Amino acid sequence: MEFNPATASSKECLAYYQAKLDEEAWQAKKEGRLVCWSASVAPPEFCVAMDIAMIYPETHAAGAGAKKCSQELLDVAHGKGYNIDICSYARTNLGYMELLKQEALTGAKSETLANSKASYVPLPDLVITCNNICNTLLKWYENLAKELNIPCIIIDVPFNHTMPVQRHNKEYIADQYRAAIHQLEEVTGRAFDYDKFLKVQEQVQRSVYWWNKVATYAGRVPSPLNGFDLFNYMALIVCARARDYAEITFHKFADELEAKDAAGQYAFGAPENEKYRITWEGIAVWTYLGATFKGLKNQGAVMTGSAYPGIWNLQYTPGDLESMAEAYTKVYINTCGPNRYEDFMNIVKNAKSDGLVMHLNRSCKQMGLLNQEGAEYVNKMLGVPFVSFDGDQTDPNVFSQAQYETRIQALCEMMEANK
Repeated sequence: MEFNPATASSKECLAYYQAKLDEEAWQAKKEGRLVCWSASVAPPEFCVAMDIAMIYPETHAAGAGAKKCSQELLDVAHGKGYNIDICSYARTNLGYMELLKQEALTGAKSETLANSKASYVPLPDLVITCNNICNTLLKWYENLAKELNIPCIIIDVPFNHTMPVQRHNKEYIADQYRAAIHQLEEVTGRAFDYDKFLKVQEQVQRSVYWWNKVATYAGRVPSPLNGFDLFNYMALIVCARARDYAEITFHKFADELEAKDAAGQYAFGAPENEKYRITWEGIAVWTYLGATFKGLKNQGAVMTGSAYPGIWNLQYTPGDLESMAEAYTKVYINTCGPNRYEDFMNIVKNAKSDGLVMHLNRSCKQMGLLNQEGAEYVNKMLGVPFVSFDGDQTDPNVFSQAQYETRIQALCEMMEANK
């Protein structure tokens, strides 16, 4: 039966469009068009305007973690000498790349990939990245380009030691956008399509609008939105914000949440089941997503806030490269401590949270190292208690479910005492 987004649920749209993006990448390969592997917060607008199919290694790695198959890819990376202290997204992706390289050399499908639940996506013809999340991305993507002998487009995004974003920083990034356009013209052998570029920018803004709209429902009391759902739907704001796939899905999800709220149906069912509201800081523990969710739900704690999904709040004026530059440099984890702590406090306020859960992510130092200071700042300003736990985004060896549940229980005791 042909898929009809008009009659499908948002979850059905999410599953369909995720699979469709992978199919489109393989179709591009068959037709001789280019496939790009991109960092999650690198601008896709340029490649999409040039009809280049997009794959996102971070999302692919997160999916492998959620499907409990990241370990086998990590093992391949370790076997090639990649250090365990490297980001597990990178290691998972580099392990996957190695298996695809073997397939290309032998002409036979890798036995590991044949038995894996990880999504099957093609090797790239070019890669694009920027360092508005972390500098690990630069070395990771340079390594991909070297191993595969393909072009690498890098957009250097200065760290914002002060806010607002300085004019010279916006001009610097906009000039790099122009350089990236020139690189794409050389790679594709054709002129950049500025008319399509504007339409793609407009599409990104519609996708971002509906993504932000969905997130607002967590601020309602009781909340019709379980914040963990944002982790699942995040795949499309990363991989398809430049396509109407994201807009369609998030618009539908927002409508569903509005209807749910109107009918008195909430994240945990009856309103009295929502005992506590928490803000989650950090990337999800994809390998234990169910365990981390249930650990909160068992205590009646619903996640109503998180800075992580807001990283893709990429609002800018289409047609204005400096405005677009500002959006991609004003990312939450690319700003100075005081600004970051203020942003985090506002998230906690808007979420009406009673407590904070801080994920000390072994892989993501940029998100983990300032957790303690951010939590202490919010605690000082708002009196909101916090706990932290050790974990990792896709390496299952770092997380302890017993430790996590003990910390959540302790947080609930503190939130109860506050009440």
